[in-house]
Amino acid sequence: MIGIGSDHGGYQLKQEIIKYLDNNQIQYKDYGCYDESSHDYPDYAKKVCNAVVNKECQKGILICGTGIGISIAANKVKGIRAALCHDCFSAKATREHNDANVLALGGRIVGPELALMIVDNFLNTDFSGDERHIKRINKIEID
Repeated sequence: MIGIGSDHGGYQLKQEIIKYLDNNQIQYKDYGCYDESSHDYPDYAKKVCNAVVNKECQKGILICGTGIGISIAANKVKGIRAALCHDCFSAKATREHNDANVLALGGRIVGPELALMIVDNFLNTDFSGDERHIKRINKIEID
């Protein structure tokens, strides 16, 4: 299960990603927002990230206007490793090297076609499990 959420700035891109998830028969839960009226990105970051931490969802996808604010909010949740990605290489690398569990995107930065390729790379890349990456991840975990 994938948790997905956005503020108003990411709403349209979230709708495109939901179509991708539906078309690929990937289960998801939409944590909002549900329209383009003004919404606060930290609210949706917390909802999705808490679902990931509590294992209700395996991974999360968050979208705001730039992806910056929502990724900052996401990384405040203990156990979350959110990565702001605007290209496919970063999406793949953050899964392989950082075992990122939340993808952040900028709805006003990345077009829908590229965003769907980024999502595909993020969802279909496994963590390498390499000892050096595990050691680094352990160093960034917050007590």
